[in-house]
Amino acid sequence: MLRLPVLVAGLPEVVAGESHLSRPVRWVHVTELLDPASFLEGGELILTTGMPHPEDPTLLRAYVDQLADIGAAGLVIELGRRYHQVPADLVHACRSRDLPLIVLHREVRFIDVTQTVHALLLDAQGELLRRAQRIQDTFRTLTLRGAEPGEIVTSAAEITDCPVVLENLVHHAVHCAPAGRPVGQVLSAWPRRSYGTPTPDRTALSGPEEWLVTPLEHRGSRWGRLVLLPDENDPAIGPEHVMVLDHAATALTLARLSGHARWDRAAHETALRDLIERRHRTATEARTRAESLGLPVTGHRLIAVLVRVGRREGFGDDLAARLAGAGVRALVGGLRPGVVGALIAMARASAWQPIAERIGRFAREELGEDTVVAVGPGVADLDQIARSFAEAEQVLEAIPPGSSDRPFHVTSDIGLAELLYALRDDVRVQRYVTHRLGRLIEHDERHDGDLVATLQQYLAEAGNKSAAAKRGGLSRQAFYHRLRTIERLLGRDLESGVQRTELHVAITALDVLGGLPPAGRVTDPPGRND
Repeated sequence: MLRLPVLVAGLPEVVAGESHLSRPVRWVHVTELLDPASFLEGGELILTTGMPHPEDPTLLRAYVDQLADIGAAGLVIELGRRYHQVPADLVHACRSRDLPLIVLHREVRFIDVTQTVHALLLDAQGELLRRAQRIQDTFRTLTLRGAEPGEIVTSAAEITDCPVVLENLVHHAVHCAPAGRPVGQVLSAWPRRSYGTPTPDRTALSGPEEWLVTPLEHRGSRWGRLVLLPDENDPAIGPEHVMVLDHAATALTLARLSGHARWDRAAHETALRDLIERRHRTATEARTRAESLGLPVTGHRLIAVLVRVGRREGFGDDLAARLAGAGVRALVGGLRPGVVGALIAMARASAWQPIAERIGRFAREELGEDTVVAVGPGVADLDQIARSFAEAEQVLEAIPPGSSDRPFHVTSDIGLAELLYALRDDVRVQRYVTHRLGRLIEHDERHDGDLVATLQQYLAEAGNKSAAAKRGGLSRQAFYHRLRTIERLLGRDLESGVQRTELHVAITALDVLGGLPPAGRVTDPPGRND
């Protein structure tokens, strides 16, 4: 305001309260009264010639105290009529109360000052009203079309050009809109900084960093809070920031009431996918994001777990609650249809198997015996999480439903059968089975035979004919005859270890593909003698 031409013409000089010139001016008053506080409300800039000012320093201090107590923006004195220089007692009184005191060394028309400033203030107020309407319309539109919480938070950050964070009650950063800043910088040491910032009863500045904080609640029940971090280059928080945060809080609460909020789980799912797909720009950003959601990283061992849940909905929520109840720190969320993932953090000296067993038992209780729990190798760095989940994914794909009573599986559990199960949809595997066993399968189909089962028994006994015959419930002569028929049909030598291995792979793949006959004893055809 001191740069306005109408005031510049008076050669203004600031003699007190220099550090408080950023105070907003709500109005301008011209007064020569010694008790102006009776008609002031705060935020006014007082213009005076100083004509009625007393000589008594005590009365001068009382005059300044009135202005300071009511919250006046500042005091402007025009020299020439009463003072040729401003009294030292008045300067000292203003400095002691941090009240800006401006001296005009040339005469100006106060009416010109008030008209100019009032016009600017009215224009600013009109613009503020127009912006307030636009802000209200923005959040009303978001609410009516059912916007997700992340979009509401992002809108608040874009309007204010400041980072905005949605927190739950345990200070986890459920959504973060960084407003162009690196996420790692915004969320750095978030739990410590957040816990050190109290939640006010209404939107207000709070904590050592002077965050703007608004509580999120419905009918007196608080469920989170919204935090706006000041701009580093312009840390001043104004009425517009408060207005935006209030409207965003209302939109978030309405979204929550309308059923859009499994927000913690959604935040965990997003964080897990970002880690697995390496979407973070830096390792610091990845670590900060994980820790802001309550997952300790530094000094911890990280375990990737996948659970095959089929069509069961809500298992991720149940698993997260079970782990939290057991004091296990984890990010849990659905990674794709039918699969829930968990990233578990534990002390490096702790054994991970008991936690994996607990998850496996819980999954079987909730999902049945066909569920599969796969565990990736433990890692010490978030950069290795993608590899750990990739290995867990390979295990999950390789273990057939209901094929094992183990509570969980790891990479070492993948044998030939599991490998072929994982490759069961590969045309090359199917073609291999057809090339090796096709004629035998066709023979069984035409003659209602069971030579495929005979070959399986023979291979299962590693080529021991007597043991295989006993296993199949056949006489040795009948079994030998069948083996010769198999060799003739397939053109293979069953005494060859290499060829037996090839057939073993083919018969195992056929089993995986569901082509073997039901398990049972193979007996001699009626009328055949031993």
